[in-house]
Formats: sequence, structure tokens, C-alpha cells
Amino acid sequence: MQKIYILLISVLITSCASIPQAQEKEQIDKVLNEWHHAAAVADEDAFFGAFAEDGIYIGTDATEHWTAKELQEWSVKAFAKESAWAFESYNRHIFFSKDGKTAWFDELLNTWMGTCRGSGVLEKVDGDWKIAHYHLAVAVPNQKINDYLDLLKED
Repeated sequence: MQKIYILLISVLITSCASIPQAQEKEQIDKVLNEWHHAAAVADEDAFFGAFAEDGIYIGTDATEHWTAKELQEWSVKAFAKESAWAFESYNRHIFFSKDGKTAWFDELLNTWMGTCRGSGVLEKVDGDWKIAHYHLAVAVPNQKINDYLDLLKED
């Protein structure tokens, strides 16, 4: 009987722990969805406000390793338009550190470049999730990798 009580208590404790994590996932989903939407409607303040103070953005070009401030300077013309860029996220996965203060994710994106993969790290800053690191990559289907390599040779 004592084993049953221990088992029940263990189940209750672990199931209760997943409720806050589910809420945190919802918050992160909201942050990332709003961040992508901010770019789609050229809301510069909302887009760059989602970054941590020392946030990093890595773009699809090998030269694109920017602080959020450098990205903001680079993207002035894009955010002056009606839409900076429009990426629609799907198939997002979110994970947490043991202390719950750091999260990382990966997502597939519908973009003007075709399918891309975004991945990144968020940190909890004063109760809010902020993007500390984001990496955008073009997803090349395996069956087209040789065509892709041929394109690179042309440069």
C-alpha cells in the first residue's frame, strides 16, 4: 500500500510540474508569433523589442552574424516598407533548461525563399521571454543538394 501512495505522489508531483512548462511554452509561442508578425507588418519597435539586450541574429548568408542593433541598422530600408519580410512558422518545438530560465526552439518557416528553418534561444528577463539568439537557415531538400552545390560553384 505504501508503494501505491509513493507512486501516486510521484505522479502528482511530475504532472503538476508540466503545467507551468505548458504555460511557458504558450508564452514563448506568443513571443515568437508576435515577433514574426512584427516583421510582416514592419513594426520595428515590436520586432527589435523582442530581443534580449545582447541578442544575436544569424541570417542565411555566411556574413550575417549581427547583434540586434546591427540587424536594426542593416534592415532600416526593409522596415520602412509596409512589410519587412513575412515568415510563417509551423512545426515549432520548444525545450527548457532544468532551471526554466532558458528555452531553445526550432521551427520550419514558409518564406519567400521557400522552406527555411529558424532556431534560437530565449532567456527569461524580468519575467519576460526575450530572444537571445536566432539563426535562420534555408532548408535544402536532400534530393536537390547537388543542384545547390552547382549554384555555389557559379559564384
